Amino acid sequence: MFPPSMEPSLIANLEDWAIRNPLLLALLLAPMALAIAGVIGAAWRSARRSAAAPLDRAREAPAAAAVAAPQAGRLRDRLRPTRESLVGRMGQLLGSRTVDAQLLDQLEALLFEADLGVQTTDSLLAKVRSEAGGGDAERVKAVLRAAILEKLRGIEPAAGLATPHPTHVILVLGVNGSGKTTSIGKLAARHVAAGRTVILGAGDTFRAAASEQLKIWGERTGCEVIVGPSGGDPSAVAFDTVKAAVARGIDVAIIDTAGRLQTKRPLMEELGKMVRVIGKGLTGAPHEVLLVLDATTGQNAISQARLFTEVAGVTGLILTKLDGTAKGGVLIGLADAFGIPVKFVGVGEAAEDLRDFSADEFVDALFEEATEAQSPG
Repeated sequence: MFPPSMEPSLIANLEDWAIRNPLLLALLLAPMALAIAGVIGAAWRSARRSAAAPLDRAREAPAAAAVAAPQAGRLRDRLRPTRESLVGRMGQLLGSRTVDAQLLDQLEALLFEADLGVQTTDSLLAKVRSEAGGGDAERVKAVLRAAILEKLRGIEPAAGLATPHPTHVILVLGVNGSGKTTSIGKLAARHVAAGRTVILGAGDTFRAAASEQLKIWGERTGCEVIVGPSGGDPSAVAFDTVKAAVARGIDVAIIDTAGRLQTKRPLMEELGKMVRVIGKGLTGAPHEVLLVLDATTGQNAISQARLFTEVAGVTGLILTKLDGTAKGGVLIGLADAFGIPVKFVGVGEAAEDLRDFSADEFVDALFEEATEAQSPG
């Protein structure tokens, strides 16, 4: 770069300058030293993350393993009360008889008792009249099975656990005792098992037990729970949950709400406010509004669905306690009355008992012959 004759004198001049200007030299060299330190620090942190990754995966493994795959025969076994009350009694009623006016009246009463509702019962009987008139028991059951399956396929969701948004916000509604908070915990466990990060919002500020129950599910699943003051504004908790989820890059935020009676209009209107506040925290949220309904309440679930939908724009249903009731036929009535997708059905206490709804699986379990239902599955 320089002629050989100039190099000794240039070096000597630089050394002399450095001796006479130590502070200026330090200022010139500081950025270089910081850059070198940054490179070394980044390499060290990367090495630490690589070493810690197996440990992190080991910590996550229990949560992922906590949700077992649904057993093939579990839904069939848990739907036994509904199957016996609807299809079992139908077989006893029909016997070797052919379809006539008297039989249709008796069949109508049976469908009412199974909580299918007026609208659904009338449409099913119309099918029997047109397609099974004069037919035997097997023909009637085949027509009813096909008609029920057609109704339920109309409310079958594309994918129960789909999360198409970077931070997917789910608002969960339902009356006290419906299994709402437990369903939130099971849903969180399933998302964690799928490898997603989850945050929970304890929006039921009016009932301390609900917040405590949600905290327990948070500990089980490794999810943070945002809790507000007792009796505080539920919308504030919802807003804080959404903002925390966005700031931390959380995949799924699930927000609980007070288990209010659908007849208390002012309380229901609070849900409308909650939806609006969540939208201010994240444009387009909530992305899902899930209504939890207790199957044991029968036709009361229909009125709950109607009022909650008017207030909060329900996008999906969770039907719980199907294992403890003979009123599972209300699911068919809900499908006929509202056409809202049934995202999940609850058939037990374990996390895996919150199952993705499948129309074919449900109808197969409902119409399975008693001898087949007793076979191991």
